[in-house]
Amino acid sequence: MSVTTDTIFALSSGSLPAGVAVLRISGPAAFPALMQLTRGTQPPPRKAALRKILDREEQLIDEALVLTFPAPHSFTGEDVVELQLHGSRAVVNAVCSQLAALPGLRLAEACEFSRRAFENGRLDLVEAEGLAELIAAETEMQRRLAVEQSFGRQSHLYEDWTLRLTHARAMIEAELDFADEDDVPGSVGERVTADIAAVHTELEKHLESAKGGEIVRNGFKVAIVGPPNSGKSSLLNYLAQRDVAIVTGLAGTTRDVLHVDLDLEGYLVRVFDTAGIRESSDVIEQEGIRRARQLIDTADLVLYLEEIGWESLQAPLSPHALRVGTKLDIHRRAPSYDICLSTVTGEGVGLLRKAIISRIQSAWDGSVAPMCGRQIALLRDTSLHLRSALKETELELRAEHLRRAATALGRITGQVDVEQLLDVIFSQFCIGK
Repeated sequence: MSVTTDTIFALSSGSLPAGVAVLRISGPAAFPALMQLTRGTQPPPRKAALRKILDREEQLIDEALVLTFPAPHSFTGEDVVELQLHGSRAVVNAVCSQLAALPGLRLAEACEFSRRAFENGRLDLVEAEGLAELIAAETEMQRRLAVEQSFGRQSHLYEDWTLRLTHARAMIEAELDFADEDDVPGSVGERVTADIAAVHTELEKHLESAKGGEIVRNGFKVAIVGPPNSGKSSLLNYLAQRDVAIVTGLAGTTRDVLHVDLDLEGYLVRVFDTAGIRESSDVIEQEGIRRARQLIDTADLVLYLEEIGWESLQAPLSPHALRVGTKLDIHRRAPSYDICLSTVTGEGVGLLRKAIISRIQSAWDGSVAPMCGRQIALLRDTSLHLRSALKETELELRAEHLRRAATALGRITGQVDVEQLLDVIFSQFCIGK
């Protein structure tokens, strides 16, 4: 999609009907369109004013609060009008019909407001991706992570690295070009090595946080596994506070992987209940057991459940496993388990929740983290060039590796060579954004 000079409009608030519907207009004809709708004077910038919205026959459509944002101090960097209408479909459709009839105005395409904000320098690509994440955020920690990205903190980190690498490259090239001049300090190549190494160390630490960012964004995966009748489905239902899984006294009741999404202290936790692990001749149950073993390999945390006192099977432990003894209401606590609990009384479940939260917090400490594969790939490319620069003894080649590293960083924020990525990145936005 290419950005044009058309004036665009779209509903920018939630689905209708609603208490209030926000209709956004952006482009060179935004203010004239407002005058056509209201037949009145233009309100002062960024100050709400109550206006009657009229059709072409000057019949009243609605009364709305009107806000104007002159360029370049708006979301898109263009003249922008926002109409706060009563949120009925009839009102919004009537206003949109009036706007569509005006010359030079058209309904916005998906992502077009954000695309224009990028084209006009109001957002970089990292901020745009963060904005999409912020809109999609469902938990508090998803919101916090998206805020770090969408309001510039992550971009400032990359810009700082770029400036430091550019300075190092400039010092190296100054020594190459002006080595005979008295005012150019000698041994520049050696002196900037420490600066390059510092950036590389910071970047590698930032990359290490990518796993934590992925967990916050996509959820912390917890697999509940163990032998039949060890309380796996009961624990899933207790955590979800509803009947997700069927619970019976018969072995093999659960034959497929079931899951619920939980919000634990602002973190998205995806809990999976699995078929009881045992020897079985039932083809369907065998498939469920295969899926359970497969889930063990991909889970961030494995909860291996056994009824206390029935330690008859060797736990399929992974590096991310906790041994959980169940049915504490009818058995005494056993030291062989990390946690003992009862889904009848709730005893021990609080400790389990704390253990899950602790695992998540050990993966993400709240710092800025790359949030998508595009950013991670370019950061790894940057790291590769920095390692090459640190190993290189020839100043010319070291400067070239620094140039390539800075270019990779520039692609993250959209400063260089990203035209082919724009449609992909902005395609995740809704129509009014």
